[in-house]
Order: sequence, then C-alpha cells, then structure tokens
Amino acid sequence: MPESRASHLIAVFSMAAIAAVWGGGFPATKYCLQAGLSVGALLTLRFAIGTLGLGLMLVFLKVPLRRREVLDGLWLGLVLVTLFWLQTDGLRFTTTSKSGFITGLYVIFTPMVALLVGDRLRPSHGLGALVALLGLALLVREPGLAWGGWNRGDSETLLAAVGCGFHIVMTSHFSRRSSGWVLAFVQVAVTGAVSLVVTLMLPAPFGFQGAGTALSQAGTWVSLGFMGILATSLAFYVQSAMQARLGATESGILLSTEPVWTAAIAVSGLVPGIREHLSPLQLMGGLLILAATLVTELGPRLLRRLAPIEAEDTIG
Repeated sequence: MPESRASHLIAVFSMAAIAAVWGGGFPATKYCLQAGLSVGALLTLRFAIGTLGLGLMLVFLKVPLRRREVLDGLWLGLVLVTLFWLQTDGLRFTTTSKSGFITGLYVIFTPMVALLVGDRLRPSHGLGALVALLGLALLVREPGLAWGGWNRGDSETLLAAVGCGFHIVMTSHFSRRSSGWVLAFVQVAVTGAVSLVVTLMLPAPFGFQGAGTALSQAGTWVSLGFMGILATSLAFYVQSAMQARLGATESGILLSTEPVWTAAIAVSGLVPGIREHLSPLQLMGGLLILAATLVTELGPRLLRRLAPIEAEDTIG
C-alpha cells in the first residue's frame, strides 16, 4: 500500500474513533449536569484536566511553543469555548440524543464554511452532506409537539453546530502549518481559562456553588475523567494532527457519526440516569448518517475503479 494511501486511511479511522469518543461525551456531560455541576464548573474542570494531560505530553515530548502555532491555537480556542458553552448549556434543556443529532448538523455547515475560504467541494462530499441532512431531519423531529419539539436548548445547540463547522475548517488549515500537540494544548487551555473566568463572575447557581455535592459522587469524576482525558486531551490532539491529511468537508462527514454513537449510548442505559428511546424513523436517520459517511469515503474510489472499465468498454 502506498504511504500516502496508508496515511489517509489512518487519518480516516482515527477521526472515526474520535467521533465515537465525542459521542460518549454527551451522556457524560448530561450525567454531570444532572449531578449538580453548573455549565461553567463542568467546562472548567473538564478542560483543566485536558490542559494538564496535554501539558504533560508537551513537556515529555519536548515540543516547542512557536509564536505562530500559539496564535493558531488561540483562535481555535476562542471558537471552541464559544461552541462548548452553547452546546453544554443547551443540554440543560434538551435530551442527550437530540443534542448529539443537532450538533451533527455541522456536516452541513462545514462545506459551507469551506467554500467561503476557497476550498474545493467534491461531488461525493456534497452528496454525503445532503444524505446526512436527511438523516438528521429524521433523527431530530418529534411529531405531535409544537415546533416539532424544538426548544431553547435545540437553538443553542444549532449555533454550536455552526461553530463546529468553523472549527473544523480552521483546524484543517492550521494543522498544515502548526504542530498538532501545540494546537490541541493551546485551544484546550484557552477554553479552560475562559471558562474559569466566566464562571467566577457568574452568580449562583451558575458558578461553582453546589459543585461540592456533585464532586462527592464517584460517577462525576469518572465522567470528568472520560471527558478530560479521552474526549479532550486525546481527541483534540488526534483531530489537530489527522485533519492535515483530510479535507475539511471529509472530516466533517466522518465526525457526523458522532450523534449515532451518542444515541446508542443514551438508549443503552450504560450511563446511570440516562435511558432514552428512539422511534423507527430516528433509527432510520442514524443509518442514513452512516450511509453519508460511506458515500463520502467510498464514492470517489468506486468512481475511479469504474472509470477504467468504462474506458475499456468504449474502446472495445
């Protein structure tokens, strides 16, 4: 297998694995909120753990901090902290599965943002995005409820999805010129620092008041550890490093499997206190999202293989 092809496949599988980890982050976040942590306290603790983990790796690997790389990470951090506050606060008003599904709409916003900065949009990416949009529509809609069940949390999550689109495109561009370790560390540190400052300024119950009760539960620390180490330290490094080998829209499609993982965990009841149900139409929507990923990844390869066969038939 050529090195470039192997490198691309590694990036594809890595991004798909990160989607699964981030999918588990939604139930973990919901658990912490239900345990009594405020949005600000949760994000501060999560990204403090993530910053510590990434910082130790930078020291161990002796990764230098260059000015341009730090600035790139700073811009990513400002986008990241905004979308995470919107997404996490939205979880206070909507279900775990629905939050994951609406966040998955970044698969639509990513190519839109990519076009704005001059990236090329492959036909397979566009088709995959349309299929994913149909799947998400089936997953999100709740028949019989006003506005289809849409609420404040859904609106906040939709804005977070727009932010995800910008974050994916920015990461694709910055990762080609900056160290993945530095990008991951700086943006996570910025998110934690901003979250700390904002939370200290907020009155009860939006600050750190009442966090002691939540932190006395073992499940809260398990959730924070999962989010801080796997879903933050590891995941943001992998995203920052692997997106240099993928296009922004391709990455968006791969990451669109995140809500499917979220729904699977929420329905399974593996996380205490979280047990949700999905209708047959919602399950169909999840399958369509997976189909969108296959269209994006396998479509170009199938077309390239069919082209020589068509050429031979024409000659014959």
